[in-house]
Amino acid sequence: MKKHNLTPVQSLVTRQAKGNTHLTQLQTFYSFLESHVATASMVSAATGIPQKCLTRYKRRLEKAGRLWEVTRNYCKLTGFRASYLTTDPQKAPNYSSQLSLF
Repeated sequence: MKKHNLTPVQSLVTRQAKGNTHLTQLQTFYSFLESHVATASMVSAATGIPQKCLTRYKRRLEKAGRLWEVTRNYCKLTGFRASYLTTDPQKAPNYSSQLSLF
């Protein structure tokens, strides 16, 4: 079996056709969250990607284990409570696999 040298984002979208705008939007979303901790509304304002698309990309990256919720707080842009997201593994919260009883 041939191994591919793909980045995490590329491996998520290998089934997408080349030149697809969804591919570039997903890459932009992933890259932005590597260097910023932000809500989807803040990412949408900064990148121009519609929030409707960001919700879909967010779920795809969460399922792949590449996106984490850092905290829930009031969004600086909208003023509503929202999830602050990151794709940087260094900023990802450390969840214990052992359930806490006390």
